[in-house]
Amino acid sequence: MPAMHLRLAAFSAAYLAGLALLAASATGALAQKKYDTGASDTEIKIGNIMPYSGPASAYGVIGKTEEAYFKKINAAGGINGRKINFISYDDAYSPPKTVEQARKLVESDEVLLVFNSLGTPPNSAIQKYMNSKKVPQLFVATGATKWNDPKDFPWTMGWQPNYQSETQIYAKYLLKEKPGAKIAVLYQNDDYGKDYLKGLKDGLGAKAASMIVVEESYETSEPTIDNHIVKLKSLNADVFVNITTPKFAAQAIKKAAEIGWKPMHFLNNVSNSIGSVMKPAGFENSQDIISAAYLKDVADTQWSNDPGMKEFLAFLDKDFPEGNKLDGLIVTGYGVAQTLVEVLKKCGDNLTRENVMKQAASLKDFRTEVLLPGIKINTSSTDFAPISQLQLMRFKGDKWELFGEVISADVGG
Repeated sequence: MPAMHLRLAAFSAAYLAGLALLAASATGALAQKKYDTGASDTEIKIGNIMPYSGPASAYGVIGKTEEAYFKKINAAGGINGRKINFISYDDAYSPPKTVEQARKLVESDEVLLVFNSLGTPPNSAIQKYMNSKKVPQLFVATGATKWNDPKDFPWTMGWQPNYQSETQIYAKYLLKEKPGAKIAVLYQNDDYGKDYLKGLKDGLGAKAASMIVVEESYETSEPTIDNHIVKLKSLNADVFVNITTPKFAAQAIKKAAEIGWKPMHFLNNVSNSIGSVMKPAGFENSQDIISAAYLKDVADTQWSNDPGMKEFLAFLDKDFPEGNKLDGLIVTGYGVAQTLVEVLKKCGDNLTRENVMKQAASLKDFRTEVLLPGIKINTSSTDFAPISQLQLMRFKGDKWELFGEVISADVGG
């Protein structure tokens, strides 16, 4: 009997040990690294599409800034030990070319995600494709309101404040400060321009019809918009809402000054860079223009001792010396690249496309230090609009001066 007991005890011990081993290996399996195409133990492949040439080429510096920032991250050991392989292509702001480059990134380069591709028409052209392939189209570089549509497009997310929020804020200001305004609107004839225009009309409400005296559109293929500015002046408008990309924004500011038209001038945020718009247009021509900001401006002396600004300037000196520190687009590229790095860090060893979107959709009060104080990045599974706050500013001398409070104007997708 004692021998049988011993054998049973030995069997039980062996059985329990076996169970423990099974449990341990199951836990090990759960803790194993998970990868989709584009990720491995050593690298994370990120795709990007920018207009390095063509009518919107001023924005190309955003892609160059991101490339420099990722090189800096790689030099410091990468993200959780993995190096970023950043593959960026030129689409010249031409939607058919964007489609071609997106297919190349997804099907040939086999990237994990496409990040911060620029422009509303280009991103619109690839949105259905990216979602059908279930490849993240993450932090697109356009403020179109439609990127906040997690129900219909769960693989597409914006980053910057949306266009409708911005022009609603201008409308709020106008209704308060100049309720009898005669408004002339110049807008780019595409989804980007129309989105801004819709926000302005929504913000003005019932007064839109009487306050807006002209809605003038232009094509990106036009070499100059001078004739449009002459027409707007002839209609005696005393407010100019300027919805243009950098090249055309600089032309509009210059021409208005040349013909002596001095309306209250609102310039959309995507073209308020001192380096690529205000300076080329002439500081003397840019005085008192109103815009909106969500990022710190290097030229603003109030940030001289700001730790975040010091960090940004150190990055420019060491990692991107060719960058013009007065170019607000570089600050944008830096801020959005930092946000992606945060998302990838949160992914840990689960670098699946699904987890990338899950982590991007669960940012809570995240701040890249180039954001204005009081502005935070928040997302959820039902809110794909990371930044929804802005502050008004006015151009004085050779820099922007902030005024008023940080304003929220959340607009649903």
